[in-house]
Amino acid sequence: MTVDGEDADPCTTEAGEPVELEAEGATVAVDRGTVDDVDAVADLWVDLADGQRAYGTHFEATENRRAAAESVASAASAGGLVVARVAEPKGGAPSTTDEIVGFVSFGLETGRYEQDVRRGVVYNLFVRDPYRDAGVGARLLDTAESTLAASGAHVVALEAMAANRDARRFYEQQGYEPHRVELEKPIQGLGSDSD
Repeated sequence: MTVDGEDADPCTTEAGEPVELEAEGATVAVDRGTVDDVDAVADLWVDLADGQRAYGTHFEATENRRAAAESVASAASAGGLVVARVAEPKGGAPSTTDEIVGFVSFGLETGRYEQDVRRGVVYNLFVRDPYRDAGVGARLLDTAESTLAASGAHVVALEAMAANRDARRFYEQQGYEPHRVELEKPIQGLGSDSD
């Protein structure tokens, strides 16, 4: 993603170092994702999709790994991938140095209809369970929002499964409000073999 303007990179401190925070007994660095991170992030995407099955997603997890890897590679190439990686494990930390424990993928919305705002979209946000509730997800989301704003976005949109109350609560705490509601209805008897 090309960033317009002279804003500082939200992934680095004023000294140019990756932004770090303490989580689960380790120092976690938030930094731009690269094509070298594609396999690790694709594995996390599979974990994300698998976990969302409990909330009714129709995405198959493992079956979509290759497509997820392609999407992640595209996001990394476009500057729309940020990862959280263990910079320094401490004590009984459950991870190793450089292990990716979270990611966010995002970009500017493209389409054929003109809109009165330029929308950024967060496609995926995921943090491994032991690193949740430590500010990692909020930092990833904040970095995506800052990058999108610097790229000209006026608003940021994202989706969460309706039944995933924890995710919806997290996004509400980050200032997100419902904007559009997707409705779904199973259809039986209209060409289905299951009737």
